Amino acid sequence: MGNLLSIITFTPLVGALILAVFLRGNDPAAQRNAKWLALVTTGATFLVSLFLLAGFDPQNTGFQFVEDHNWIMGLRYKLGVDGISILFVMLTTFLMPITIAACWDVQHRVKEYMIAFLLLETLMIGVFVALDLVLFYFFFEAGLIPMFLIIGIWGGKDRIYAAFKFFLYTFLGSVLMLVAMIAMYVDAGTTDIVALLRHEFSAGPISLLGWQIVGGAQTLMWLAFFASFAVKMPMWPVHTWLPDAHVQAPTAGSVVLAAILLKMGGYGFLRFSLPMFPVASDLMAPLVLWLSAIAIVYTSLVALMQEDMKKLIAYSSVAHMGFVTMGIFAANQQGVDGAIFQMISHGFISGALFLCVGVIYDRIHTRDIEAYGGLVNRMPVYALVFMLFTMANVGLPGTSGFVGEFLTLMGVFQVNTWVAFVACTGVILSAGYALWLYRRVVWGDLIKESLRSITDMTRREKAIFAPLVAMTLLLGVYPSLVTDIIGPSVGALVDDVQTAVAAAEAALRLAAN
Repeated sequence: MGNLLSIITFTPLVGALILAVFLRGNDPAAQRNAKWLALVTTGATFLVSLFLLAGFDPQNTGFQFVEDHNWIMGLRYKLGVDGISILFVMLTTFLMPITIAACWDVQHRVKEYMIAFLLLETLMIGVFVALDLVLFYFFFEAGLIPMFLIIGIWGGKDRIYAAFKFFLYTFLGSVLMLVAMIAMYVDAGTTDIVALLRHEFSAGPISLLGWQIVGGAQTLMWLAFFASFAVKMPMWPVHTWLPDAHVQAPTAGSVVLAAILLKMGGYGFLRFSLPMFPVASDLMAPLVLWLSAIAIVYTSLVALMQEDMKKLIAYSSVAHMGFVTMGIFAANQQGVDGAIFQMISHGFISGALFLCVGVIYDRIHTRDIEAYGGLVNRMPVYALVFMLFTMANVGLPGTSGFVGEFLTLMGVFQVNTWVAFVACTGVILSAGYALWLYRRVVWGDLIKESLRSITDMTRREKAIFAPLVAMTLLLGVYPSLVTDIIGPSVGALVDDVQTAVAAAEAALRLAAN
């Protein structure tokens, strides 16, 4: 199927257009039809993406299912996937039907709500399959709009503040990336990402405003991309937009934000920063490693102090993304494998944790930890599910959370033992805040009057969690499902980076002599 990637990318957009054009009214029947159409559309997208996975050859480290056509003004419409990007496509298509099912109780402007999520799915998939700089930038930036609307229209009482903070942080960071992309086009004469991966950008020292820039143009471009991707993940200290966005976003918005949108930053590092600017990545690696270690410890300590469940999980996400950036810039097989595995695993676990909060928020309408306690007495199934994902978030062996953290720490340990040591303390702290949250919400006596009539999970809620439970456990005991797919492409990436760095070091020694 020659246009498989286009079909996967734009099927949600077609569903959104059908909703916008043909569905009228806001009565219960129209709302129900909007939900079902969105669910069928996202489900069909996932089923089609299974053909992509089935036809993918992990041993081929190049791009597969490539589509390349003239677009506008000499630009190319070029799509493709490799071992690094295909699992992000699968993660997106897998989670979106679950997300739609999770917002079945939404009553306010249902049609527009579903349209926003369908548009968001198209734009997120587009980020992971785009093989042209302009196309990538379009998808990357356009994805801000539906999420801005989801937070700003369907969010909590401070939703306007959170939506604008989310938009401004991520948009301003991306402006520098656009400048770097223009510089890349001027230097290489193309916006084709495949050609840019083969292009050698100058790494010789240059003087700028009286400052000597080691790494030259590569360093400047790397910093510009870093400004965008670091905010998107987000890394400490540019992470402050995330807790506000999560707290104010509706449950489904928090799921997509944590499970997929944050991964765009990590994917950007893997697609652009590491392979295109290898010398600058090597020069800046110590900075990124220490920023990541600080993020893991600092945000874990902040999480310990939270009284809002969503804010606690949001800070937990920042800490777990610290492991991702550490693994990527360790720039070895275990580190990068662990970073990608951690992102995929975090998609399931963090999405499930926000859904867990949504389950009890829908019943009691508060996220304050103090409002709960003793839920195991009334919600035993919920207590079991919440416990599984709490332990997975901690990194319990047998869950997918363990594999990603373990591989990442192995990779970092080979590069900097002190960073690995500091990061390990973050693992201990994560157990502290996660178990503390679980104990206060689930264990104890049921003494609060408002909880005496609370009901356990419905069949729909159990069905929503079932695939997330399955994937968390399956990847925990059989991680090669992921590592076999990403391994060859990661190996080729690491070899190319190490070769480029070695060549640059040899050139410097030759110039010194």
